[in-house]
Amino acid sequence: MSHVVPRTSQEKQNLISYNVRPVATEGSITDEGITRLRARIGIPEPHPVPPHYAAPGIDAFRHVAEAYGDDNPLWWDDTYAAGTCWGGVLAPPPLVGGDSLIGLDEVIEVPPEHRDLMRGDPLRGVHAFYSASAREWWAPLRPDQGVTRRNALVGVLDKSSEFAQRAVHEWTAQVFRQAGGPILSAQYRLMIRTERTKARERKKYDAIELRAYEDEEIDAIEAQYASERRRGAATRYWEDVAVGDPLGPMVKGPLTVTDIVCWHVGMGMGLYGVKPLRLAYQNRTRIPRFFHRDDLNVPDVMQRVHWDPEFARRSGNPTTFDYGRMRETWLIHMCTDWMGDAAWLWKLDCEFRLFNYVGDTQWLSGSVTRRYLAEDGRPAVDVELAATNQRGELTTPGHATILLPSREHGPVRLPEPPGGARDLQEALQAISDRYVGG
Repeated sequence: MSHVVPRTSQEKQNLISYNVRPVATEGSITDEGITRLRARIGIPEPHPVPPHYAAPGIDAFRHVAEAYGDDNPLWWDDTYAAGTCWGGVLAPPPLVGGDSLIGLDEVIEVPPEHRDLMRGDPLRGVHAFYSASAREWWAPLRPDQGVTRRNALVGVLDKSSEFAQRAVHEWTAQVFRQAGGPILSAQYRLMIRTERTKARERKKYDAIELRAYEDEEIDAIEAQYASERRRGAATRYWEDVAVGDPLGPMVKGPLTVTDIVCWHVGMGMGLYGVKPLRLAYQNRTRIPRFFHRDDLNVPDVMQRVHWDPEFARRSGNPTTFDYGRMRETWLIHMCTDWMGDAAWLWKLDCEFRLFNYVGDTQWLSGSVTRRYLAEDGRPAVDVELAATNQRGELTTPGHATILLPSREHGPVRLPEPPGGARDLQEALQAISDRYVGG
């Protein structure tokens, strides 16, 4: 399975915003703006906020795993992990990348020759929907290691859209490396840029049913939690897997504000560097448009839509809702539970098509779609993934590629970074090449 690439406009019209860039004016998509945006491809720039974990240790590994409900001791128990093929604790996959979780910038400022090009937004005022995410992992992260990162725009695709006529698919990449060690991983973010007025003219929302659960429904969810098991130390061999084999089911929910609080404990406060008190004041001076006044005339972050129903209603939603990244980590969890400790999660992508509201329950499922020998004869399987809510709506489709140990071919061999990259800039260039002609 190759890295996810935007598909048809029919699919993309269903994608819903989870992190929307605040803008003061409405803008238009122009050929000039697209040309200027494309000129930025591959130019590294600093990440907006410092990493939540500078050199994450076992406690950080455990906090991140707990944030998405994963109790695998491979991520935090020295004694258990020493008995696996890895010989010690590994960072859970969501940590190795994870937006603002790790990585000190290799490039701490835009070079002088690129400052004019990188200044401002060439599509200023054009709505930005955080619509899809993809991840790749090439090497494990061990405890107490520093990590470096590079960030760059890697793809700008001009698309027609039934949702808002013309759209731009803006792909950014972050690549990560252990300081003085191997290239670890990459993550890709798709922002779909649409003209706000046209989007509003065409946008249609279905009525969202928010109702109390019956006791029997809660009992069924509890029974599912009780039935879930990690593959763990029981090796899943490639030869024993067949097309059509199921992953899951796994349940996540009903979503509560407590779940979102626990998510932030492990994952930090994200791209906008949300902080309390005097640090919040300092943040307001940096990004004032990210703050709105509440009913007491107190300024607070737009991120409050995730825990304050009134703020959520102001944004056009019936109540508070999750982060798309939460469901991405849930799909990762289902994969690692299924594959066992001797396997390697290589790639995962997913789309955020619908909101996951507080009170919603996501039922995760998957199936094997292909079993084959990948690059250099690595035994691999491709799987299709899905998160479906209690209303029967597909909220988060996805795919993954997993490397499995083999009786014939031996233990898992870690994959190579794209293009055989030896450093992060080469990795960014190889990733950019995937989008040429897309």
